[in-house]
Formats: sequence, structure tokens, C-alpha cells
Amino acid sequence: MSEVHTLESRLLTTGTERLALLGKHADALMQGYTRDEVPLEALTDAALRKLLAARILWRPDEQGGVKLSPKVRDLIAEMLADETRRHVNADVAETLELIRSLVQSYREARSRGEYWQQEQQLLRLRQEVDDLNGRFADAIDSLWQRLNSDFGFVSRLNDKIRENHRAQKQIERLLDGLTLIDFDELIDLVGSDGTLRKLLISQLQQQLSQHYTSLREVQRRLTELMARFRQQQSQSRLVAGMAAFLREHPGFVPGNYARRSEVPALVNRATPLVAAAAPALDRHQDAAVLSELIRQLPVPVHSPQTVEAAQPAEQQQESHVAARQQALKQDVERFYLTVVDEADVSGVSALGYLHARELEWQDEIWLFQVIAEYQSLPRSEQRAFRLHQEESQASSYNHVRLIHDVTLTLAISA
Repeated sequence: MSEVHTLESRLLTTGTERLALLGKHADALMQGYTRDEVPLEALTDAALRKLLAARILWRPDEQGGVKLSPKVRDLIAEMLADETRRHVNADVAETLELIRSLVQSYREARSRGEYWQQEQQLLRLRQEVDDLNGRFADAIDSLWQRLNSDFGFVSRLNDKIRENHRAQKQIERLLDGLTLIDFDELIDLVGSDGTLRKLLISQLQQQLSQHYTSLREVQRRLTELMARFRQQQSQSRLVAGMAAFLREHPGFVPGNYARRSEVPALVNRATPLVAAAAPALDRHQDAAVLSELIRQLPVPVHSPQTVEAAQPAEQQQESHVAARQQALKQDVERFYLTVVDEADVSGVSALGYLHARELEWQDEIWLFQVIAEYQSLPRSEQRAFRLHQEESQASSYNHVRLIHDVTLTLAISA
């Protein structure tokens, strides 16, 4: 025990001294961060030797100057959120291997009755789990910073596509890292230990769910910015084309199309007037009228969209994904209209509707979209439906609830 305390005391002393070195020579270190080398005139020989011994500075070769060590440069870039030099390391496989080793050491220390060693292993486990979540959070924060800087302020479509491709690649790497975390394996690893189950199952699962949600928001924001940029670029091309035409034809005068008998189709367009209306879903006495109006709505007919041959492959892929998402959303909307039309007291099964209509969607994607559509409704419209989830517990050791089917019932008929 005395040796352990001696080691801990030596770590505290050494760490305090090196952190003090960082603060004492902060000006010289920041000059080395912004430049290629650290200015030696700002350091004494003794200070330079201490910084080299502490691995804060290093000399790549004898002929070259003194530079910041990579770890210190990454630390400064992380604290400043400098996206040009910030590198996010999300090596999940190595961290998971270390967590497995620490869990085995923790269980061995508990079986031997070494409580102090058990607490130390548990502390290291908490730190590794926190570091793992922190790396994912930093990576997602880096993506948001990129959307607000590099992606948001490029002026050309090709640069925008490259930034979009770069961000999508990072999202794929993060998703691949998240899929490496197998909770079935972690459940078998921790067994019946309540402390480990809370740390490695409950808390970790909740944090990973937040990471998945954040990544979905990043992808949605990427698609939204890309579509907005294309719209702005098409408008700017129209204005630039008109300006070039006027430079080539300085005497051009627009004709008085109002006095012509044949108006060009490009000009003969008017924005339709949409009357303001809002159905009162909370009025039960109007339920029959609303149901009849919905039943009389024509079924939209979707014509296949043609894709130009000169369109880049990435744009074609994005258009295909957007079309698939729109088709899924429209199928779910027709499912909700079917629930309103039938007004069955027992409700309509989502999977039953999917299989009866022979739709091509997978069961999990279909159920997820049905639940998401219900949750996206306003509160006043949600009260018009009752959503019942047929679910079960994953296992005796896992309190995660698995959804097998969803039944949707019209609240007015319930």
C-alpha cells in the first residue's frame, strides 16, 4: 500500500510541475503553435531543457528548430476548437479492449477481497467510458463547427460537394465506431454486478442514443444546407445570365406583354391563391365531416422523375435517397388516412398494413417511421390518435424494450 501511495504522490508532483511549465511559458508555446517553430530567444537554456525533458517541446532533427510536441499541439487545438488542426481520435476498438481488461481486473480484485484495488479499477473504468463518450461528442461538435465554417462559406458548388463528402465520410466513421459497441457482449461481461451494469449498460446506452440523435441532426442539416445552396446558385445563375445578355444587347427593351394576344408560356404564370383554413380537430361534432373530407381526397399519382445523364454520381445518389425518404413518408401518411377511414375500435396494425399492401419497406424502418410520424404531429393532432406499442424486454439482464408492432387507433372512435 505504501508503494502505491508513493507512486501516486510522484505522479501528482510531476504532473503539477509540467502543468506549471505550460503556464509559465504560455507566450512562447502559443507563438510556436501559430508559427512553424518555437522562438528560442523567449526561452532560457534551463527552461528549454526542462520543456524538452517534459516532452512539451521536441527537436525533429539536429539541423531543424524546436517545435511543439504533437500531443501539446492537439491539446491547444482542442481547447481553442481550431478546426484546421483539430484531430478527433475515436479508436473504439482499442478502448473496448481496454474496458474488457479492466472489467476482468475489477472482478479478480473483488474475488480476492482487495477493495482498494477494486476501487482503482472502477475509477479507471469510469475514466475510459467518459473518454469514449467525450471523443464521440468532440467529433460531433467538430462536424457542427465545420457546417458553420468550411461548409457554410464556400462559394462554388464543387467545393460544397467536397465538404459535404468529407463530412459524410466522418459520419460514416463515427457510425462504424458506434456499431462496434455490442451491448449483448457487455451484458455477458459484467454479469450481475450492479455497479458495472449501471456504468457499462444503462449510462453508456443512454449516451450512445444521444450520439445517434446528434448524428441524425447533422445529416439533416447537411442535406438542408446543400439544397439551399443549390437553390441560391440557380437564382444567381439566372441573374448572371440576364446581366450577360444585357451587356451583349445594350439596347434591349422588354416588350409590353400585357398588350399582346399571345403571351409566352414563361411569362404567363401566376401564383395560385391558397385560402386560409384550419380544421378544428378538437371538435368531436365535426369528426364525421372531417372524415368524409379526408376520404374524398384523391390519391396522389407519382410520376417517375427523370435524372439527367450529366448529373454527378453523388447528386444522383442524394436524389435517390431523398426520393426514397419521400416515398416512405407518403406511404405512412396513407396508413394514417386508412386508420381515419376505417375508424376501427380495435385499431390498425402497422405491420399488418405493411404486409397486406405488400410494401417493400423493412419492418424496422416502417415501424420507426410510423412512430416518428406520430411524434412529429402537433399536440392537438396527437390527441386524435392512440398509439399502442407491442413490446417486450430484451433479456433478463437487459431492461431495453424491443418494439414488435404498433397499433394505431382513432381516438374519436375509441
